[in-house]
Amino acid sequence: MHGIAASQPYVIAFFLLWAGLAKLSSRRMWAQTGRTALARLTGPARAVPALRLVGLIELAVAAALLLPPLHPLDGVAAALLSAGFLAYLAYARVAAPASACGCLGAHSRPVDVRAFARAGLLLAAALLATVATALPPLPLLVVAEMVVLLALSAELDRYWLTPLRRLSVRLRRPLAAPPPERVPLESSLHLLRRSSAYCSVAARLVSDVLETWDEDGMRFVVYGARGNTAVFAVPLSGDDPGAVRVALVAEAPSLT
Repeated sequence: MHGIAASQPYVIAFFLLWAGLAKLSSRRMWAQTGRTALARLTGPARAVPALRLVGLIELAVAAALLLPPLHPLDGVAAALLSAGFLAYLAYARVAAPASACGCLGAHSRPVDVRAFARAGLLLAAALLATVATALPPLPLLVVAEMVVLLALSAELDRYWLTPLRRLSVRLRRPLAAPPPERVPLESSLHLLRRSSAYCSVAARLVSDVLETWDEDGMRFVVYGARGNTAVFAVPLSGDDPGAVRVALVAEAPSLT
């Protein structure tokens, strides 16, 4: 338990360093501050100065957590800051639900459950940090918590989540043609009616679809025709009307 508590100051400090440096150095973040919930809270004219002030506070708390000796009040300061984050997110959710929080970077995503989970994790870590001792941290735990915090940060989605989604689309090909057995009949008929094969015998057709079956990547569609049966072969994949074929099969003479 003491090793877990001793790891939390490093987790919080690394995260606050990132947040504070972003607020103090990102011109893009400054440019978008007027469209965040912070502008609604402080007014557009004071949004950037308020953002920089928060960044300075974050850097100060991070320095207190990293520089020895570690004091319980350092964890208390981190807990108060994390509680302030949660309160600000709640305000943003109510007062400006369509606005970004402007917490860690320039993005336009509104406050969502991930932002609350991140702030809640930071608050839990800060409460643990209040009882931290001078024991060495657990490196794997620090890395694991940082990975979770980064995964909960929408500001970083363009670096890992968006590429993963694009890769998933390329691998799964959700918009590709469905397997033959799942091709709707209406899709085959739409392709059939646009084909020159259908136009060539349309005047001779005297019935609606009589029968269909799938075989070898083709859908065979049967119509009644004058003195014949029209059998169309429609590809189950692709969208080329020129690939449709038709055969007129003579009806067998009836026996009397």
